[in-house]
Amino acid sequence: MALSRSARIGAVVTAAASFFVIAASSAPTPGAPGIGDPYFPQLGNGGFDARHYDLDIAYAPDTGRMDGRTTLRALATQDLSSFDLDLQQLQVTRVEVDGRRARFTRDGDEITVTPRDVLREGRTFTVSVTYGGVPEALGGPIVFGSRYGWMKTDDGVFVACEPNAASTWFPSSDHPADKATYDIRIKAPEGLTGVSNGRLVSTYDRHGSTYTHWRESRPMATYLATATIGKFDVRTGRTPGGIPIYVAIDPVLKNGNSVDVYAVTAAATDYWSQVFGPYPFEETGAIVDDMPDAGFSLEVQSKPAYSAVRNETTIVHELAHQWFGDSVSVAQWKDIWLNEGFATYAQWLWAEHQGTRSAHDSFLAGYNSRPADSAFWQIKVADPQRDTMFSSAVYQRGAMTLQALRERIGDTAFFRLLPAWTKLHRYGNASTADFIRLAEHVSGQQLDDLFDTWLFSTGKPAL
Repeated sequence: MALSRSARIGAVVTAAASFFVIAASSAPTPGAPGIGDPYFPQLGNGGFDARHYDLDIAYAPDTGRMDGRTTLRALATQDLSSFDLDLQQLQVTRVEVDGRRARFTRDGDEITVTPRDVLREGRTFTVSVTYGGVPEALGGPIVFGSRYGWMKTDDGVFVACEPNAASTWFPSSDHPADKATYDIRIKAPEGLTGVSNGRLVSTYDRHGSTYTHWRESRPMATYLATATIGKFDVRTGRTPGGIPIYVAIDPVLKNGNSVDVYAVTAAATDYWSQVFGPYPFEETGAIVDDMPDAGFSLEVQSKPAYSAVRNETTIVHELAHQWFGDSVSVAQWKDIWLNEGFATYAQWLWAEHQGTRSAHDSFLAGYNSRPADSAFWQIKVADPQRDTMFSSAVYQRGAMTLQALRERIGDTAFFRLLPAWTKLHRYGNASTADFIRLAEHVSGQQLDDLFDTWLFSTGKPAL
């Protein structure tokens, strides 16, 4: 069959129009400047998935200056004409994409990188950033009113970055939803020790400096990365269950230490491995530094960081985070009770394990100590808002939620649920809705009323 001339012209026009529609739809576009978390809209970056960070930093405690080079390997999730990285305060001097110099611009804490060629969806690429300056700690109401992030100490620096301070010391996609593996290399004056995540690959002295190389081979959220530097007494070994352990304690604190950090860390790691499922990382441990300005401890991945010698219950709390927060990380920051409520409940389980108080009695103690008109009951735990995301209700009412759940579904289902949760979302991210769905599946019960009462409502629940 032959087409008429007008039909042939129409076919050509139709084909041309289709070509331009396809071309327009596949045109490269910039990656979003943020993941879209309502608490921190500009944190994280769109258009790519972070896969691995190589961090190479040099720190001079006498001046406070840090110089660094970060190389990020990432996977493009769209056709990218440009993409963003998060970096606060520090100055960028050079950016390369796949080894070729790239243009970059800056708008506040956002670095926009324009590679020479389009990065096609599905392509793996590297971006290297050379930068430096004097990192400054962040402040404000979020972390109990304390400073946090990169905090200078008398002999080095204490680095604890939850929720948004990782980008004060390295360029990154600074949101827990974009996890990656890490190699972290630290150069410091000879005599100081650089402690970081994962396993120690190498350490050596050369020309008045000490170099340490750490490798975290399990996916990690940016805020859990550390490069704490100082004088430390280091003890290594294995827990009774066989897990490698590395504990670094500032010698200033060691003599007045009433808690055996090494022994408690070993015992709690092994016990949580029985309750929560296999330990998710290659090493456990602790970093205990003399940092009185930091009124908190942090669940740094594989080695919780303590700004002073903390009590046993704090240690077991931070170690529980290795499962709840580090391995299973929040999808958005509003889900923070999945970290803090679970770690607080772990403290109640530890007391129960030690025979000092049941979790039920811990629940009642917290419940009865707060009158109905207390501000404590006015926080909505499932969405506590940014500036109150670490309020006591997130911890305590979050833990109360778990005890209420345990008493509803029974011990058998409850203690199946905990390791099922850590297994299902191991090394990933999860939300409150994910937990409710799994709790209902494991228990075979409909639990909307329980979670609505304890997580999504304000006011003191009736028992």
